[in-house]
Amino acid sequence: MGRVKHVCPVCGQPVGTIVGRHKTLGAWVPVWAPGPCHNPDCEAYGGPAEPAAPESGTDDQPRPEESSAKEP
Repeated sequence: MGRVKHVCPVCGQPVGTIVGRHKTLGAWVPVWAPGPCHNPDCEAYGGPAEPAAPESGTDDQPRPEESSAKEP
Protein backbone atom coordinates (compact mmCIF):
# COMPACT_ATOMS: atom_id res chain seq x y z
CA MET A 1 0.00 0.00 0.00
CA GLY A 2 1.50 3.32 -1.06
CA ARG A 3 0.99 6.77 0.34
CA VAL A 4 -1.05 9.25 -1.65
CA LYS A 5 0.52 12.69 -1.98
CA HIS A 6 -2.07 15.42 -2.44
CA VAL A 7 -1.27 18.37 -4.70
CA CYS A 8 -3.04 21.66 -5.38
CA PRO A 9 -5.21 21.32 -8.52
CA VAL A 10 -4.33 24.90 -9.57
CA CYS A 11 -0.56 25.22 -9.09
CA GLY A 12 0.56 21.62 -8.52
CA GLN A 13 2.35 22.34 -5.23
CA PRO A 14 2.12 19.61 -2.56
CA VAL A 15 -0.50 20.26 0.13
CA GLY A 16 -1.08 18.70 3.53
CA THR A 17 -3.69 16.12 4.36
CA ILE A 18 -6.76 16.82 6.48
CA VAL A 19 -8.30 13.92 8.35
CA GLY A 20 -12.03 14.03 8.89
CA ARG A 21 -14.52 11.36 9.88
CA HIS A 22 -18.00 10.15 9.10
CA LYS A 23 -20.24 7.56 10.64
CA THR A 24 -20.87 4.33 8.73
CA LEU A 25 -22.94 1.51 10.21
CA GLY A 26 -22.52 2.94 13.71
CA ALA A 27 -18.73 3.29 13.55
CA TRP A 28 -16.67 6.43 12.94
CA VAL A 29 -14.51 5.99 9.82
CA PRO A 30 -11.56 8.26 8.96
CA VAL A 31 -11.65 10.20 5.68
CA TRP A 32 -8.49 11.77 4.26
CA ALA A 33 -8.76 14.84 2.02
CA PRO A 34 -6.33 17.39 0.58
CA GLY A 35 -5.75 20.48 2.69
CA PRO A 36 -5.62 24.11 1.55
CA CYS A 37 -2.83 25.42 -0.68
CA HIS A 38 -0.21 27.50 1.17
CA ASN A 39 1.44 28.97 -1.95
CA PRO A 40 0.79 32.76 -1.79
CA ASP A 41 1.09 33.06 -5.60
CA CYS A 42 -1.68 30.48 -6.20
CA GLU A 43 -5.32 31.39 -6.94
CA ALA A 44 -6.46 28.70 -4.47
CA TYR A 45 -4.29 30.11 -1.65
CA GLY A 46 -5.91 29.19 1.67
CA GLY A 47 -4.04 31.67 3.88
CA PRO A 48 -1.14 31.08 6.26
CA ALA A 49 -1.10 27.89 8.30
CA GLU A 50 -2.61 28.47 11.74
CA PRO A 51 -2.14 26.30 14.83
CA ALA A 52 -5.11 24.22 15.89
CA ALA A 53 -7.55 25.96 18.21
CA PRO A 54 -8.37 24.36 21.55
CA GLU A 55 -11.61 22.41 21.77
CA SER A 56 -14.57 24.62 22.51
CA GLY A 57 -16.25 24.14 25.85
CA THR A 58 -13.19 22.87 27.69
CA ASP A 59 -12.52 26.16 29.53
CA ASP A 60 -16.17 27.18 29.95
CA GLN A 61 -17.25 24.23 32.07
CA PRO A 62 -16.48 24.40 35.82
CA ARG A 63 -14.93 21.31 37.31
CA PRO A 64 -16.87 19.46 40.02
CA GLU A 65 -14.46 20.62 42.73
CA GLU A 66 -14.84 24.23 41.52
CA SER A 67 -18.63 24.19 41.56
CA SER A 68 -20.26 27.36 42.86
CA ALA A 69 -23.01 25.36 44.60
CA LYS A 70 -22.48 25.24 48.34
CA GLU A 71 -23.13 22.09 50.26
CA PRO A 72 -25.46 22.38 53.31
